[in-house]
Amino acid sequence: MKHPRIHLYRAEAHPRMPWRNGGGTTQEVACNPGGSTAAFDWRLSIADVGQDGGFSAFAGYQRIITVLEGQGIELTVDGRRQAPLAPRRAYAFSGGAQVECCLIGGPIRDFNLIYSPARYDARLQWAAGAGPWTFHSSARSVLVLNAGAALSLAAGGAEHALPSRYDCLHIEGQDGLAEYRLAAVDGALDACVIELSPRAG
Repeated sequence: MKHPRIHLYRAEAHPRMPWRNGGGTTQEVACNPGGSTAAFDWRLSIADVGQDGGFSAFAGYQRIITVLEGQGIELTVDGRRQAPLAPRRAYAFSGGAQVECCLIGGPIRDFNLIYSPARYDARLQWAAGAGPWTFHSSARSVLVLNAGAALSLAAGGAEHALPSRYDCLHIEGQDGLAEYRLAAVDGALDACVIELSPRAG
């Protein structure tokens, strides 16, 4: 039986880089094995947005964005104004779209999943509340971003700690359906779960 690879990306080690359009900075949280900032099949990142303006273009990719800190944002995508996006609400759009961002009540920090829809199917969901929170997945890549207090993830008979805010646990190469159980160590559960599966063919 093949055992999955498990890696904890610590928040203090996330590399920071400028946006493609120079309008802000991004912390790269994780990307597909063998990928890089310049060439990836999927990538997770945290961006600090301090002013209204345009988003960088990622043609050929799909994006899912959610607000981590701040009151929220209002996006205009290819000329169409979208409903205000409050914290912990996800919004999906084409990476090649022309996107303008208007801040609601000041600067925000957001979380982004950018992936190739030709290569991967993806799902992103939030786990919140008293917990614990159990889910089952057959995804090849499962990632958990801790957006609150310390939490733990039980998987494959072992328990893994995410001690700090914005730590990310990456489980890669899981065979078949597996059970995962998220629990807050102290306080309420606040985590984002990302599942990525290679597309057939």
